[in-house]
Amino acid sequence: MKLETEEETRRDHDFRLVPAAVAGWVATLAGLQLGWWVATAVGAVAVIGAVVFLVRGGARYAGAGGALLLAGLIAAVPTALRIHDAASDPLGAAAEHGVTATLRVEISERPRPIHQAGYADQQAGTRSVAIPARVSTAIADGQPIESTGRVLLLAPVAGWSGLLPGQEATTSGRLLPARGGELTAAVLSVRAAPIDVGPAPWWQQAAAVLRNSLHSLCSVLPEEPAGLLPGLVLGDTSALPQRVEGEFKASGLTHLMAVSGGNLVILGGAVLLLCRLVRAGPRFSATAAGVCLVGFLVLVGPEPSVVRAGVMGGIGLLALALGRRGSALPALAFAVCVLVAWDPTMAGNFGFALSVLATAGLVLLAPRWADSLVRRGVPAGYAEGLAVPLAAFVVTAPVIAGMAGTVSLVSVVTNVLAAPVVAPVTVLGVLATVVGPWWPGAGRVLIHAADPEARWLITVARHGARAPGAALSWPGGWWGGLCAAALLVVVVVAARFRRLRLLVAIGLVVVLLTVVPATVLAPGWPPGGWAMVECDVGQGDAVVLATAEPGRAVVVDTGPEPEPVDECLRRLGVDRVPLLVLSHLHADHIGGLVSVFDGRTVGAIAVGPGRAPAWAWQSVSGEARRRGVPLVQLSDGQRLEWPGLSLEVLGPRYATTRAPALQDGTMINNSSVVLRAETPAGRVLLTGDVELAAQADLLAEGADLRADILKVPHHGSRYSLPQFLAAVRPRTALISVGAGNGYGHPSKSTMDVLGTMGVLVTRTDVDGDTAVLPGGSGPAVVRRGEPRGPPR
Repeated sequence: MKLETEEETRRDHDFRLVPAAVAGWVATLAGLQLGWWVATAVGAVAVIGAVVFLVRGGARYAGAGGALLLAGLIAAVPTALRIHDAASDPLGAAAEHGVTATLRVEISERPRPIHQAGYADQQAGTRSVAIPARVSTAIADGQPIESTGRVLLLAPVAGWSGLLPGQEATTSGRLLPARGGELTAAVLSVRAAPIDVGPAPWWQQAAAVLRNSLHSLCSVLPEEPAGLLPGLVLGDTSALPQRVEGEFKASGLTHLMAVSGGNLVILGGAVLLLCRLVRAGPRFSATAAGVCLVGFLVLVGPEPSVVRAGVMGGIGLLALALGRRGSALPALAFAVCVLVAWDPTMAGNFGFALSVLATAGLVLLAPRWADSLVRRGVPAGYAEGLAVPLAAFVVTAPVIAGMAGTVSLVSVVTNVLAAPVVAPVTVLGVLATVVGPWWPGAGRVLIHAADPEARWLITVARHGARAPGAALSWPGGWWGGLCAAALLVVVVVAARFRRLRLLVAIGLVVVLLTVVPATVLAPGWPPGGWAMVECDVGQGDAVVLATAEPGRAVVVDTGPEPEPVDECLRRLGVDRVPLLVLSHLHADHIGGLVSVFDGRTVGAIAVGPGRAPAWAWQSVSGEARRRGVPLVQLSDGQRLEWPGLSLEVLGPRYATTRAPALQDGTMINNSSVVLRAETPAGRVLLTGDVELAAQADLLAEGADLRADILKVPHHGSRYSLPQFLAAVRPRTALISVGAGNGYGHPSKSTMDVLGTMGVLVTRTDVDGDTAVLPGGSGPAVVRRGEPRGPPR
């Protein structure tokens, strides 16, 4: 029986083109990472192997040998030359010196928005875009240079976000070195709008009208589903709230918001089904599906990822149309060869690897696993619904583990729950996109029909992301990916043998009991009796002060973005916030305001006398009105008390008389509310972002600044008076700072002063969430130890 199964496998799947695909992929990837000469060497090895294969394999393997020979020749000559030309482009040399250049470029892809966290008076959001382009003429440092290479434009949203592929434009900026492993000659940092912009091709203009129509139609829905639908249909996440995007990532559903071969298989399958219902012939059906595929690619854009998705979707359609499994694997191998030769940068793209592996898993593993489940009594539909996400998870987990440094524990479950609505929401969204410009009423009906499916996906992602231990930490990089691959191979192979299945099951249970984070089985965070927690929210502030009532705490500041503070409060089990204090209105202190209300009751929002920047005050006051929550102003000397916690307002000692538009960052920082809290762990001084002048005012007024715990002002910047720190005389100093921030926080001078005072210093960029609780001889500190990554 085993021999028959292996023989069936060989008949069902033709592996002869696989060596050519692997050789072309490996040679190109090696060339991108190590140099053009490596691609030449690997290609030459492939050519030699092909010759040997042809000589000894005979006519039976002539096709496979010829394909391997062609792949080796392409990798050794044209691909290596393209890598060499990109590395030696004159713009690259100019970028090493950071010179100014004026370029005439042709836009290659639609602008990609770059989300930036809020900081100081800069509101969180999209302020710039990344645009791949190809150079036609170049002037660097006043001298014309010969270059026709690729560049990446980093440009402001204004004037650039609306450009379409195929348009030409002239721009100037500073050249910067490009990232390695790509065929990009340089990066151009642009500050001004483009000039002399040419027209876009008519089909790109038509596609832009359809995309804009979808966004307009989605405006009838609430914010979250309205932002999700364009992502599901077109891969456009520009209107998607960052919180939802983070939940999809944590729950293993982020692939749904990227255009993939799955989208195209769904649409092509719908067209083929319609053709079958009207009894159309195979040629007409294939043509109709092909036209649908091409039209969708134009609608989404000509990005390499979309072209890749088109090819992978075409493979799925080919297998679907022919009804033969054996046709898919050779088509996949051929597609890999063609795509890597057409655009060598795909060889090093994680998305490309995920697409290829996922398609291979669906071709090789999913049908066999589904058949196995059916033989064991599982209904066919459920069997396929389980086999497809499981196969996709198994083959892509090593890449995701190496790329993200995590392994999702809920990915299979969330994908199974999401699977039933993915096809309907995709088809409804595409129909709304096509119909909307000509028949808005019908478009709105279709959007409302897609609304429940979008809400379901958001619900699945939200609960998946909130599941304890939703993702396991895993070594990142190549070694992490290889370790994950080796583990999966052992599990899958061992599961085929009855005697080993029990051992595999026992081993998995042992791993779950020993490796799964303590938050899943025996929660170790938060520590019992915590009095204060400095949340790791990146480059910003968020402090939680416990009361004597479980689940009830005062929150001071909310960080730059919604997700981190929400995660921190959820870990702490806080569901009631009697007072939410915003020390001042800079973006890195108010950016997470909305998420504090999520699943929690908030008694009031408290602010100081500052009303700048104006956009921030409008945002805070508007949110208070929308939530029906009182907005109160704290004043010097005011005392607030709860069981187990009391607050006294120490500052600011003055209110600026300048209009908000005239206040600079220093003035806004110095208007921070300064609080002294009495907690079971000792006295806490919360200083916001007060700088030298405000600190001097507090000293001059003779305020009692002594405290056991100090929240260091302004993320540990150099604007801290040694006399101020000495007046506090803290035992413990907490610094809230983002990993890899570009502001130089915390300052070495501030750290040195605290060090000479013998203060225990903690940093959220190193320690993650940091809790303070009562100790035997003073406050004790417990670190969660999972710092947030660099700001985006």
